[in-house]
Order: sequence, then structure tokens, then C-alpha cells
Amino acid sequence: MNIQVKPYESTWHEQLVEIWERAVRATHHFLSEDDIVFYRTAVRDQALTSYEVRVAVNEESHPVGFIGTEGSHVEMLFVDPLVHGQGVGRELIQDAMKQAGPDLSVDVNEQNEQAALFYQRLGFHQVGRSELDSSGRPFPILHLKFINGSE
Repeated sequence: MNIQVKPYESTWHEQLVEIWERAVRATHHFLSEDDIVFYRTAVRDQALTSYEVRVAVNEESHPVGFIGTEGSHVEMLFVDPLVHGQGVGRELIQDAMKQAGPDLSVDVNEQNEQAALFYQRLGFHQVGRSELDSSGRPFPILHLKFINGSE
């Protein structure tokens, strides 16, 4: 897939919220409907405008994924399930490394095994674990850091 990574544009806001929801429903099977509604509100009302968000767009300039960073920490990375496995996530991580440097860190839900494996394949290693997520909910989080030279 031929994609470009571009800075967030407000015209994409609702499309990004929809990508987030489709991705979460495809990968976060441990979340209840109430949990999804809670997090969707946070993404829609805060997260997309609180972080440095970069958007992967396809040949038609339609968003297919996005990454949000704060400094060298990846706060969120979501790819439309229709294009999972086509290099979009890898491209977003590589773009984040260009923007913030190679010392990236990321937190990932322990129960989202696909995401944990994705990051491990890219050279991230577990450096910690928390029983609760950043909202204080009982979803264990793995703290990962990119170790340069391990890819």
C-alpha cells in the first residue's frame, strides 16, 4: 500500500474517531460496550487534539491510520482494520522516529496480544507493567521501549 504520513487536519477528525472505533472493536475484545463508549469520548473530545497527531493517508488522500505522540512517547496508534498487515502501522512508527528520534516508548494493553507482538517485531522491549491503565481501569498495561539496533 502506498501511503503518506501527514500532520493532523481537523477535517479528518470524525474519520479518525471512526478508524479508532473500528480498530478497537477489531482488536480490543476485552473491552465492554461501556468501556468503548468511555474511551471513544476521550479520543473524540481530547486525545486527537492533545497530542502531536500524524495521519497515514492512502492514494486517494483518505485516512487509514494515525499516531499520536507526546515527545518520544507514543500515546496512541490505530490503523483501520481493513488495511491491517499492509505496513501502515510500521510506516507510522518510522515517521514518529523521524519526528521524535529513535528513543520511542509506548504503552500497550497486555490483553491486546496482536499489538504487543507488532511492537516487539519492530524492536520494542518490555521495560515495565502496570495493573491499571492511565484511566485507572483494570486493564493491565505493558510499558515498551524501542531498543536501537534490535530490529
